[in-house]
Amino acid sequence: MLTLPQRERRQAWLLLAPMLLMMFLLTAWPLARTLWLSFTDAGLIGDGSAPNWVGSDNFIYALTDPDFRAALWRTLYFTVVSVMTEGIIGVLVALLLNQPFRGRSALRVLVILPWALPTIVNATMWRLNFNPDYGSINALLSQLGLIDTYRSWLGDPSSAINAVMFADIWKNYPLITLLVLAALQTIPEDLFEAARLDGASAFRRFRKITLPAIAAPLAVALILRTIDAFKVFDIIYVMTRGGPLDSTKTVSFFVYQESFSYLRAGSGAAYAILMTLICALLILIYMVMLLRQRRSGSTE
Repeated sequence: MLTLPQRERRQAWLLLAPMLLMMFLLTAWPLARTLWLSFTDAGLIGDGSAPNWVGSDNFIYALTDPDFRAALWRTLYFTVVSVMTEGIIGVLVALLLNQPFRGRSALRVLVILPWALPTIVNATMWRLNFNPDYGSINALLSQLGLIDTYRSWLGDPSSAINAVMFADIWKNYPLITLLVLAALQTIPEDLFEAARLDGASAFRRFRKITLPAIAAPLAVALILRTIDAFKVFDIIYVMTRGGPLDSTKTVSFFVYQESFSYLRAGSGAAYAILMTLICALLILIYMVMLLRQRRSGSTE
């Protein structure tokens, strides 16, 4: 006879079974199909004949393809700089919004607004702002005396990737702000009062009280943003289409072009599998961090 905990676990699995089955059908089959295609020379448009088995040729070609390696390094640059900047801005804005001042609630709503915008809307807006003829960025910098002539920010290979990163940072730093702000509001004010009475400086109070309290949620937010930034596609598609001269061509855009522009489904699948493995590694890091956080919380 089943004990009560065993019966509850069995009921829980029965309730979860439909969702797990649906997730399996929606995930396992496309992933298995992509994996099979990555070992073939399949084209997106064929003559109806079965694709030929090429083994690991697609993966060998992908790992030795200088264009793919360049896209990978470009993606890593985009990910690291974007996430680090979002983390710094997010923490600073959260610290500001945690202070009592008039209009704080309205400012919190305004901070959330960029994150609430759909990515397509955000990308279109910033593409217009960076327009070389009538964009607001050139007008502002010209009025401030920082530039003499209007620049084509998205048309210059040296500035295009940074312009796209600026738009991505503007949209996503509010997520980190919200998570850090929620953690800040759980810190008892008595701790800060006691630290002030002991003569602790503002920096020391931040290092000894604030930083440990926000470390766990901040780490989770940065890992989630790292995974999301590594997969960036939509904002690049709208703003630059991967140009100019492939200067904004990330791994996701590389997979898209290989599969749907060049119609090479087999090699495109191989690139996608490599990208999936990298994302899986990031997710593994995220899960390890959550496990450590849970263990440290249970020992306190």
